[in-house]
Amino acid sequence: MSLDGKNIILGISGSIAAYKSAVLARLLIKSGARVRTVFTPDAQAFITPLTISALTGDAVYHDISDQGQWNNHVELGLWADLMIIAPATANTLGKMANGICDNMLLATYLSAKCPVYVAPAMDLDMWKHPSTRRNLSLLANDGVRQIPVGYGLLASGLVGDGRMAEPDEIIQFLLKALEGKQVLQGKKVLITAGPTQEAIDPVRFISNHSSGKMGVAVAEAAEGAGAEVHLVHGPLQIPIPSGIHTYPVKSAAEMLEKMQNLNAQLKPGILIFTAAVADYRVSKVSDQKIKKETTESLNLALELNPDIALTMGEFKQNGALHVIFALESENGAENARKKLKRKNADMVVLNMTGSDDAGFGVDTNKVSLIFKDDRSDDYPVMSKKEVAQHIISAIASLLDKNNH
Repeated sequence: MSLDGKNIILGISGSIAAYKSAVLARLLIKSGARVRTVFTPDAQAFITPLTISALTGDAVYHDISDQGQWNNHVELGLWADLMIIAPATANTLGKMANGICDNMLLATYLSAKCPVYVAPAMDLDMWKHPSTRRNLSLLANDGVRQIPVGYGLLASGLVGDGRMAEPDEIIQFLLKALEGKQVLQGKKVLITAGPTQEAIDPVRFISNHSSGKMGVAVAEAAEGAGAEVHLVHGPLQIPIPSGIHTYPVKSAAEMLEKMQNLNAQLKPGILIFTAAVADYRVSKVSDQKIKKETTESLNLALELNPDIALTMGEFKQNGALHVIFALESENGAENARKKLKRKNADMVVLNMTGSDDAGFGVDTNKVSLIFKDDRSDDYPVMSKKEVAQHIISAIASLLDKNNH
């Protein structure tokens, strides 16, 4: 799969990163695509339509009407095989997420029937703002694919996330998305992700630092590989890509019940347990908020939570493949192998605590994949999305081996 012969709309909004759009336009043309460009009004303050028109060999659209003639955004949206908005500012993302249509770019987006990709560009604080996270989540649910932002020096002088991806990175992202090897085509995958919350009283709970990034990355990779993906997740603060069936829960007991129901209903061939399930819960949850007493301590009686992977492994459906995760602080491989056997799993993903670039909250991980036949594959530090791709590849290999 390539971009050759593809009709691509390039949307440009008002960001200093718009200078990269000229390079991106040129790379798209060089890849064999036909490119039509749409500006927001503010984009013209950063790059001229003449520059882009010269690079694409086509007119640039920036107004609903031009010299008394109506620009047909509906026709433009139907013409495209894909649409990419780069840079996509916080303002444009917010309008897209909420269906606001006050310029030619947004009108074209709302008329597009093709896959839509956004390459966000903004400052660190804007990128991390709850409204931006919410808008990206809404767009993901609408099917809009986000191209990951870069880390580095920003226009404000701050250093952090928020840089628009480089043009060559965007091209590679698009090519990979279009190629998308369907190694799990026709398979149903049931995944757990994120933390659980175990109530103490109506306002307090016990939980952990899991962000759910690894589980969501695995779900996205499985969906990209052609699987029908069902994700049972604890409270998350990150967007979940479209195309994934989601089932939000809070406690370990709720997660187990939902997993058992879906397992019986869907009969998935693959179950992946990435969730960081709380080991313990409060024995007696208070109906009212516990008042602070004058004593310096508060004793809570805890009881063991159900082990979801263990319970599901005991009732493993014939031929189903189970993948578990193990977070260890010492004797990692030994402990992971014990869990693999005890939980009747086919593969365990091991990662160790004590590293700043692996584990909870961060975008990278360092894992080892350990299998029932005692094989193991060790990987260096890489993004969780890359780890997810390796996990899906390993699952596909196991399925292929089992079928032979």
